[in-house]
Amino acid sequence: MLIKQLSVFLENKRGRFTEVAKILGQADINLTAFTVAENSDFGILRLIVSDVDKAIEILKEERYAVSVTDVVCLRCPNVPGSLAKVMEIITASEIFVEYMYAFSQGEDANIIIRPDNLERCVEVLKANKLVLLASNDLYKL
Repeated sequence: MLIKQLSVFLENKRGRFTEVAKILGQADINLTAFTVAENSDFGILRLIVSDVDKAIEILKEERYAVSVTDVVCLRCPNVPGSLAKVMEIITASEIFVEYMYAFSQGEDANIIIRPDNLERCVEVLKANKLVLLASNDLYKL
């Protein structure tokens, strides 16, 4: 169960994220999760959105550099130690996590993972009876 994540490359200037949020909001596209990684020159805005194809089209029309990446989204209890257990399973399976970010809602935490081996990660998580989410599951939250 993989979901699509957008990566938008932004100049490291004031207001750039505001512009993207406004463009997507005006197009009725919901930002379900996001994270920003930056250096001195540019940032990478990673987004999980309600309508991937529409978001890509609109952002490209506005001259943003956008790419799409498959990621894994895992749901686990929002309690201390849950992430450690998940990471122990991933580490023991020799899967490298390139990056990850999370958001919680009530009793659940949702973790977006970009592993070096997507198929193996999904296989391992399913074998350990962990809950993987599809894109449509995220928009029901």
